[in-house]
Amino acid sequence: MVTEDLLEEFKSRMHISHNSEDSDLKKSLSFSIAYIEEKCGKFDIDGPTNSDKQATELVLERSRYVYNEALEYFENNFLSQVLSLGIKMAGVEDEEE
Repeated sequence: MVTEDLLEEFKSRMHISHNSEDSDLKKSLSFSIAYIEEKCGKFDIDGPTNSDKQATELVLERSRYVYNEALEYFENNFLSQVLSLGIKMAGVEDEEE
């Protein structure tokens, strides 16, 4: 679920150059993926669609909040993006059926 590319992207954003926290970072990223999938629907973390990219961005942002011990603020600060993506992804699923 958590690819090395995703881990490296997160570490680059957070300016983390060491590997000692990798297992914790992977855990945070996997929890964030599960959260976004629960709220918005399934997506491909390396997918080419705008929905995949937006979902991946939300995963990275949520993981940033986790890393900075401020998770309680994520939902309030990103509620509109999460809802918007969820609605968009529900529309995409309806079109496919």
